[in-house]
Amino acid sequence: MAAPAQPKKIVAPTVSQINAEFVTQLACKYWAPHIKKKSPFDIKVIEEIYEKEIVKSSQYLENYLWMNYSPEVSSKAYLMSICYHFHSFLIFKVCFIVFRFYHIALYHVLGNQLIDYLVFILLNIEVTGNVTVPLFQARLELELKKTPKLRKFWNLIKKNDEKMDPEAREQAYQERRFLSQLIQKFISVLKSVPLSEPVTMDKVHYCERFIELMIDLEALLPTRRWFNTILDDSHLLVHCYLSNLVHREEDGHLFSQLLDMLKFYTGFEINDQTGNALTENEMTTIHYDRITSLQRAAFAHFPELYDFALSNVAEVDTRESLVKFFGPLSSNTLHQVASYLCLLPTLPKNEDTTFDKKFLLELLVSRHERRISQIQQLNQMPLYPTEKIIWDENIVPTEYYSGEGCLALPKLNLQFLTLHDYLLRNFNLFRLESTYEIRQDIEDSVSRMKPWQSEYGGVVFGGWARMAQPIVAFTVVEVAKPNIGENWPTRVRADVTINLNVRDHIKDEWEGLRKHDVCFLITVRPTKPYGTKFDRRRPFIEQVGLVYVRGCEIQGMLDDKGRVIEDGPEPRPNLRGESRTFRVFLDPNQYQQDMTNTIQNGAEDVYETFNIIMRRKPKENNFKAVLETIRNLMNTDCVVPDWLHDIILGYGDPSSAHYSKMPNQIATLDFNDTFLSIEHLKASFPGHNVKVTVDDPTLQIPPFRITFPVRSGKGKKRKDADEDEDTEEAKTLIVEPHVIPNRGPYPYNQPKRNTIQFTHTQIEAIRAGMQPGLTMVVGPPGTGKTDVAVQIISNIYHNFPEQRTLIVTHSNQALNQLFEKIMALDIDERHLLRLGHGEEELETEKDFSRYGRVNYVLARRIELLEEVKRLQKSLGVPGDASYTCETAGYFFLYQVMSRWEEYISKVKNKGSTLPDVTEISTFFPFHEYFANAPQPIFKGRSYEEDMEIAEGCFRHIKKIFTQLEEFRASELLRSGLDRSKYLLVKEAKIIAMTCTHAALKRHDLVKLGFKYDNILMEEAAQILEIETFIPLLLQNPQDGFSRLKRWIMIGDHHQLPPVIKNMAFQKYSNMEQSLFTRFVRVGVPTVDLDAQGRARASLCNLYNWRYKNLGNLPHVQLLPEFSTANAGLLYDFQLINVEDFQGVGESEPNPYFYQNLGEAEYVVALFMYMCLLGYPADRISILTTYNGQKHLIRDIINRRCGNNPLIGRPNKVTTVDRFQGQQNDYILLSLVRTRAVGHLRDVRRLVVAMSRARLGLYIFARVSLFQNCFELTPAFSQLTARPLHLHIIPTEPFPTTRKNGERPSHEVQIIKNMPQMANFVYNMYMHLIQTTHHYHQTFLQLPPAMVEEGEEVQNQEIELEAEEEAMLIQADDIPSPPDDSCSQETLAPQSDTTPNQTETTASQTGVIASVAGTVTAPVEAVTPQDATSAPAKTN
Repeated sequence: MAAPAQPKKIVAPTVSQINAEFVTQLACKYWAPHIKKKSPFDIKVIEEIYEKEIVKSSQYLENYLWMNYSPEVSSKAYLMSICYHFHSFLIFKVCFIVFRFYHIALYHVLGNQLIDYLVFILLNIEVTGNVTVPLFQARLELELKKTPKLRKFWNLIKKNDEKMDPEAREQAYQERRFLSQLIQKFISVLKSVPLSEPVTMDKVHYCERFIELMIDLEALLPTRRWFNTILDDSHLLVHCYLSNLVHREEDGHLFSQLLDMLKFYTGFEINDQTGNALTENEMTTIHYDRITSLQRAAFAHFPELYDFALSNVAEVDTRESLVKFFGPLSSNTLHQVASYLCLLPTLPKNEDTTFDKKFLLELLVSRHERRISQIQQLNQMPLYPTEKIIWDENIVPTEYYSGEGCLALPKLNLQFLTLHDYLLRNFNLFRLESTYEIRQDIEDSVSRMKPWQSEYGGVVFGGWARMAQPIVAFTVVEVAKPNIGENWPTRVRADVTINLNVRDHIKDEWEGLRKHDVCFLITVRPTKPYGTKFDRRRPFIEQVGLVYVRGCEIQGMLDDKGRVIEDGPEPRPNLRGESRTFRVFLDPNQYQQDMTNTIQNGAEDVYETFNIIMRRKPKENNFKAVLETIRNLMNTDCVVPDWLHDIILGYGDPSSAHYSKMPNQIATLDFNDTFLSIEHLKASFPGHNVKVTVDDPTLQIPPFRITFPVRSGKGKKRKDADEDEDTEEAKTLIVEPHVIPNRGPYPYNQPKRNTIQFTHTQIEAIRAGMQPGLTMVVGPPGTGKTDVAVQIISNIYHNFPEQRTLIVTHSNQALNQLFEKIMALDIDERHLLRLGHGEEELETEKDFSRYGRVNYVLARRIELLEEVKRLQKSLGVPGDASYTCETAGYFFLYQVMSRWEEYISKVKNKGSTLPDVTEISTFFPFHEYFANAPQPIFKGRSYEEDMEIAEGCFRHIKKIFTQLEEFRASELLRSGLDRSKYLLVKEAKIIAMTCTHAALKRHDLVKLGFKYDNILMEEAAQILEIETFIPLLLQNPQDGFSRLKRWIMIGDHHQLPPVIKNMAFQKYSNMEQSLFTRFVRVGVPTVDLDAQGRARASLCNLYNWRYKNLGNLPHVQLLPEFSTANAGLLYDFQLINVEDFQGVGESEPNPYFYQNLGEAEYVVALFMYMCLLGYPADRISILTTYNGQKHLIRDIINRRCGNNPLIGRPNKVTTVDRFQGQQNDYILLSLVRTRAVGHLRDVRRLVVAMSRARLGLYIFARVSLFQNCFELTPAFSQLTARPLHLHIIPTEPFPTTRKNGERPSHEVQIIKNMPQMANFVYNMYMHLIQTTHHYHQTFLQLPPAMVEEGEEVQNQEIELEAEEEAMLIQADDIPSPPDDSCSQETLAPQSDTTPNQTETTASQTGVIASVAGTVTAPVEAVTPQDATSAPAKTN
């Protein structure tokens, strides 16, 4: 079998090429938005563009074709241009178009098949207005009877038709029949496809595209409402299933898959008119109604069907029974039966039907046969992919997918039919995306094992793989009985034996397989002889002879006695030998299907053939748990809040969940420590009138309660709808300063306070987050998204202490950043809980995991009981009140409260005379207990002040007993597991987890009775749709309603979306669209943060063009670190041009594994230079756009400076994608590519790359390539305005006092290429070593009197000698200028790693430069004056 030709990569045009294009020049003359004086419309322009180059246009559709269209100027060229550009418009932009225009315009050329084809690719259509459908009278009456309200519209249409003149009426009639005629035309084309003779692929693609259009129209409720009737009346599905194309194995495979999708959506469980999802009982009722209506027709009019009419429904609703009863009937009789059911027009008397009997029989059978419900189909579906799915490129395309053809894949559009439809599409896409990754892993591991055919016909493995092992033995050990009502086993277990004759660390990895880890069982039967080389470019299955793939789940490894070794704190037993046996769970659904196929069809027993087991990385192997979660969701009643339901499906008013439209909007909110002063508050509400309840300025201090104007209820009539917005009352805020009650006399009793001066947009985001409803916050880089999130959490915590908040993020790092900032605010740590495995990365000694919180509670309980004991002693009460939390509670009730009440009765205000202030201190009963507090406790200045102090002291005591009462459960619950569950369900108020943890653990959380009232999502634009949706349903509904009150989503859709590896799922199915992005696209209101405080203003300019009004916070201009220049570097950002090194630019040792040796060496050389100047290495990060370059840079650092005490390692060396959400002071960025721009063309990736640096950004790239990329122009036009050679100031130490932009007082040197920089760093390093050696010698000659202790001199001498020795050793690895004679080799990844794991060592790539080297290009010196007046660009 010949290798399939790989599609050529499409090279995008450059900026100069675009500007020179014919259509671009026309655009600048006629329709470009930036042109003020446009030429008038000219129909000749359209004809000229259509004839010359219809494809390449700029705003041609929306600004010229569309706005000038009228029937008078219509022509074939005009309509063709609209069709083509509308398709392109929909691919790249989001728009809703009125379908009516298209069926008017395209009717003029309906006879042209090409026009039909163009119509079929118009996707994502939403219908507005009333659309009527052409039906014969009986069917029309049936439809109107089903939905009575439609009759009113039908009568109105008839009245309007009567008023039309004949010509207009005829045109309206033709418009209404447009789609019906289109379907009939398709059917005629479909029937022309022969069964076995050759057929043109254009015709096949035409049919596939048409079915795709039908699916898209059926999958959207606005179009489905009227189109489903047209489709049913045309009997399109019956014609398709009887067509020859379905039976053509190769040509018709995709068509058959698309047809199955169409059949699924035509029978979708939804009421087309109301949009309500239909239950299983309602679907059963509809089925029974159809059968009984058929039986009534048969009984009344067809005596030959009496047996059928009188039979039980369950006996006659199968396909076999229906064929048995209706098969013997004549074609005319079948037509009459169909006409009684209003499926076909009535057959005239004495005339024969024109329909084929096969068609008539299939029409009746397919309409009335019993269908398995969608949820039953889902429950019977195996979760693991098999070989049939894994290598079916119609549903799991390869990485070479060009985007030109259609695929049998669901699409994540802006709208969905029901929640079940939403979940099902996500389920299928998540499963297939996981399948794509599994395919990559299988192909990599199996090809590394090199399966060959042995001399005796068996299998021999010529290689090895880290992630796969040959199976020694496989045995099915248990097949459990099915549950009642199911036909698949409840459990299937098997034992897999392998021989771990591998390295110790790999053996440990295999033995470390945990419960629920997923593995794959593979059967290969190679046909290639021993020694055959494997070619990655040829079909994989053919080369290795792969036959079967089945998934399994690890239960555990067996010990010597055949028992499963359970995971736990006890150490694992040491097993002898190298043979290991694992007990695994097989998929019961898949096992049942395989066994049925073996028994009924005599097929081979799959489970007797496995010879390879493959494992996967744990982080990439959670797909099964997520799929089970989604499937469980679909098996339950998904109850989302009413205010969210329609928005999630994409219907209704997108702003309906905004707090301003919520019926339970809260008028008065306590902003706690949000505002720093009354001036800060006033500045936070521009355009509002702020009224403070107290006039004394000394009392106008935070915290503040603010009362907002709340709109009156819905439905009330107003004279002017907008009048309420403009009144003075609507702009007035009532501000009430209040004092936080005294919490006690100790310093730690004082509340922690916010120190951030939030901007007015941040305040609006905080206000919205505190109100009920949906809050969307768009946060560009550096705008304080995390600070806003933390303040929202804190304010909700204090305003609604009884509510629980769930925090969800995409990454553990973001979650830990949130937690670290939460701990800095006034939130009791006993109410914090962190779920998942990322907790250990928290930069704190405190443990916020479940068991960490249990230990905290137990330790805190002991501390508090000690306080009770001390209090008891101070009061002189006998006994042991501190024995348990219960005894402490009684002590508080009978001893403490009685003394406090007695004290209050003595010092309280009696009548009009105030008690003596000294009495407050005199009668205070807890003096001895508070003896360890700062003294004096009572100031004696005023009665009110001292009384507040006394009450604060009592609050402190009361809090001790309140906490002990909460901790009482830990005394009753004895196990750590039970205690942790109690904390999760009852104690914790703020619970944090990643979206992946939520998806994996939903079942356990719901089972525990987990409850929450608010959700806050950080990094929301990076989370998959389904992983965003699942956290909404981590709790059971209360009385059929969700208790969720707030949903705060914070993200940035202008940065990178969720990671989808397969291009087809990413673009065709739109799987990379996050729920956050979809909400933005449908028009959900957002709060756009508009001031950044991360980067210098000059660095911000590189990406702020992507945002609306993104400015800078004042401190960016004022703080010294932002105003000071970068020491040793002339510019704060610079684009450095890197030419080929040794004649090589980018290299690609493996597909998509790009490296660039010249850039890698240059980046590391600059890093070393900065460190030698004194820059801390941890303030520098090195980023690149490809994994291959990342590994190359890491390796060069390891060889050059990784262990050098003078230099060290950078904070991180990683890819731009991995660094999203992080930042550092100085970023060195390598763009790698020299032949094509690559995926940096995605502007979202550019924004991330440009926005990671705070103080300095230095980019290494092939300038001639990237400056000609149109998408990158806004950033690269600024970068290329500066010299393209690195300008350094080597004599300027770090830190410098030079201001950014000032002329340097030191000499500026220009580095023209990488070898020059490498030589400079080498000489600089050697000079530094010599200087250090000289200092060392001088230090040793100091007289002893200069040092206090002789022993210290000896110790320092030893340290200096060791340091000098280490530096001298490191000097051998410092690069001298790379020699042109050095050869560059590019090796494939090592055999025990996957391509993404590969680390190409410097020794392998031949890049280790010899220490002996001479300078080939002298460093060019520039005077300070020359540096500032240097030309704008250096070529």
